[in-house]
Amino acid sequence: MSKINVVLYEPEIPQNTGNIARLCACTGASLYLVGKLGFSLSSKYTKRAGLDYWDSVDLHKIDSMEELFKQFSEGKFYYLTTKSKKKYTDIKFKDGDFLVFGPETRGLPQEYVTKDTAVTLPMKEGQRSLNLSNSVAITVYEVIRQIGM
Repeated sequence: MSKINVVLYEPEIPQNTGNIARLCACTGASLYLVGKLGFSLSSKYTKRAGLDYWDSVDLHKIDSMEELFKQFSEGKFYYLTTKSKKKYTDIKFKDGDFLVFGPETRGLPQEYVTKDTAVTLPMKEGQRSLNLSNSVAITVYEVIRQIGM
């Protein structure tokens, strides 16, 4: 089975994280929650959004991106941002790649969006961003389309 790694850096909205956890359970993707969370994992909103899928999620809580990089020093990290011109569909994803998404209200820190592995989902000009859980779903299913499930 192919391996997909979803990284949420400092997520803020429990319903989005719950939806993403459910997506990860259904696709076999691992979910890494990195840094300070804007909610408690035991929040009723988080639990409700993830329904009874939480037990099926390969869930990891990591204190910092540096710790994640150290743990997976050979990993390939893609940073999803509205500040890149490179489309996510231009990438040849591989088994074990990491898809990194920033917090809902501010996105990823500048140090990540300027990397050559920063990619974007195309949107109509003048719009700010897609919902986080939608962005994760779109990107995860592109990886599945490319490498299988």
